[in-house]
Amino acid sequence: EKRTVTRIEKSGYPDSIYINAAKIFQGIRTEKSEDKSQVRYGDNSESPMVAFKDEHSRRASYELAFNALKYQDLLEEILLDSKVYPCYSIPDELTSLLVVMLYDLQDRKFQKRKIFAEEEVVAEVQEIGHYLYSYRTKLAAALARCRIKYDALSIEYFLPETVWKQEQRASALPVCFWINTLKISLEDVIRDLEMKGFTKVESVSDFDHYTYAVDQHCHDVLVFPSSLREELLNLDLFADCKLLLQ
Repeated sequence: EKRTVTRIEKSGYPDSIYINAAKIFQGIRTEKSEDKSQVRYGDNSESPMVAFKDEHSRRASYELAFNALKYQDLLEEILLDSKVYPCYSIPDELTSLLVVMLYDLQDRKFQKRKIFAEEEVVAEVQEIGHYLYSYRTKLAAALARCRIKYDALSIEYFLPETVWKQEQRASALPVCFWINTLKISLEDVIRDLEMKGFTKVESVSDFDHYTYAVDQHCHDVLVFPSSLREELLNLDLFADCKLLLQ
């Protein structure tokens, strides 16, 4: 009996990913002059060490950090407009964590974060997570006011047009994975994918959601529709490094 692939709901991350994303964001955030910036970040003259548990954690941390960077101006405006910032119990050194966790909170529609039972708890993440969630109504209202102010249907409309167009083009490209033949064969990958409800087609022109094709020139490369990217990154095949994202 085939198992179907279920859509993955956004439910937050383990504490370690927020901490790592905040460290990355602290080093790449847009610096503003003191007279223009009302949001204060701690000193980032020294690059903090970032330790990742595995490849999935690394990708999730960088993705969260760069999403916060893309929407830094909007996130700061939401914090200020809602009066959630400044908060004198949160030092400047934790502002980056506040911003990346705010991005994630709005990304999951201000719903409660999932609890990861076996994950190490980080006190700062718990504190800021509870703080933001307690003000979720004010934050959601501030986001709504920003959307009305800038006539934006969604937060994607806050991106510069050049960035938005690049993301649109990138999101339409098929997703390619190398088969790690040191760990698994093409036949075993196909068998695993079929058990999960995927169907093999001849080419990308035949894609219809849960489908994939074998690259015509590299037979150890599989190609999937772009819409499946998030779900593919949560497969055991990817977590076990049997499929490697191109």
